[in-house]
Amino acid sequence: MSTYVFIKLIKLMYNIYEVIDMYIGELDPHIVGEVIAQFRRKKGISQEVLSGLAGIGRTHLSAIERGERKPTLETLYKLSCALDMNMSDIILEIEQVLSKCR
Repeated sequence: MSTYVFIKLIKLMYNIYEVIDMYIGELDPHIVGEVIAQFRRKKGISQEVLSGLAGIGRTHLSAIERGERKPTLETLYKLSCALDMNMSDIILEIEQVLSKCR
């Protein structure tokens, strides 16, 4: 395979991934964190209190809220229980915010 054909193939694959990403998208950790932070603030509780109720570290919660980490399903479930709400409500809010961004 010539270098020219190889480069064209790489560019084509890159374009395909861009199209797939456009339709499938990625879960923006900043949006996830902001939604969790909004629910926490609505309840009027601090990160310290929420992390204690959820059984996770405060620095971990802080990183999630800043969008530096994505919560696992288990962590999201723990946070929803600590916020006294259904995990599905958090997910629905994330989906609504994501749909506004597209």
